[in-house]
Amino acid sequence: MSRTDAKKLKIFAGRQHRALAETMCRRIDIPIGEARTIVFPDGELIVKLEEDVRGRDCFVVLSTCQPVNENLMELLIFIDCLKRASASRVTVVTPYFGYARQDRKDEGRVPITAKLVANLITASGADRVLAVDLHAAQIQGFFDLPLDHLSATPVFYEYFNSIRDELGDVCLVSPDVGNVKVAEAFANLFGGDLAIINKRRLSGSEVTTGHLIGSVKGKTVLMIDDMISTAGTVCEAANLVMDHGAKQVFAAATHPVLAGMAMERLAEAPITKIVVTNTIPDGERTAPIKHKLVELSVGELLGDAVHRIHHDQSVSALFKGTVGTKR
Repeated sequence: MSRTDAKKLKIFAGRQHRALAETMCRRIDIPIGEARTIVFPDGELIVKLEEDVRGRDCFVVLSTCQPVNENLMELLIFIDCLKRASASRVTVVTPYFGYARQDRKDEGRVPITAKLVANLITASGADRVLAVDLHAAQIQGFFDLPLDHLSATPVFYEYFNSIRDELGDVCLVSPDVGNVKVAEAFANLFGGDLAIINKRRLSGSEVTTGHLIGSVKGKTVLMIDDMISTAGTVCEAANLVMDHGAKQVFAAATHPVLAGMAMERLAEAPITKIVVTNTIPDGERTAPIKHKLVELSVGELLGDAVHRIHHDQSVSALFKGTVGTKR
């Protein structure tokens, strides 16, 4: 990147995402933008920029993960701050988009909160959004501005390909029907069989698994999904495939939400490795599963996307020959 481009492009980070933003900046060889988020005694936030952004192409990196509402408010304030400081364009880089599971009315008298959050981001002054593995692809249509939807599958493919010899005979298992297309595409790309588990959700934190369609006997099972939340689905699926003779289980998910009883369930589950990305910072909360946790970085992928957006190049070109995004 030329010296002139480096001056025009700025990447800022929320409080929890500086490490990810720094990886992005190293990828495209620019310094990270300097800003501070200050918390007042009553809990209110203020964002203070430490450098001039007038006329510059600015990106702010901040996932709306736990604490969801606090991170969301910090993001909105960050956007407003950049716009009022006369940035020429503000792109929201939200590797994990919170409230994504509330994307439709599945019963009476409930909100569509994913649309509400999209409206808030748009109203705050954002010009563009960059997200990774949205829970539902239709959320792209909730925004009245351009949204680039990235997939973390190239990152997972690179990792699993590096350990291909130790995996042996592989079977890609979709832990639910909604993820079949991604599992099938990954099986075709990586090489391996395909099996499907039918899942029935009993509540927001409880699921039950039924039948396994396909054979996993003597095989290494790879389960790839967009997120692990309470871990009910993936742990039930791991128990089911082991009961059907699987040799070992690798569970992979882009977003390690890991809420509720997730740590306890994953620690006890017959899962050899839990492979996630850093769209959500892990911190000390993942201590109970550190012995089986592998964290991959999406920093280089996001850095490449930022470089392409800044230079008005195709972002979808990053995924030629890969699985692509969910659904």
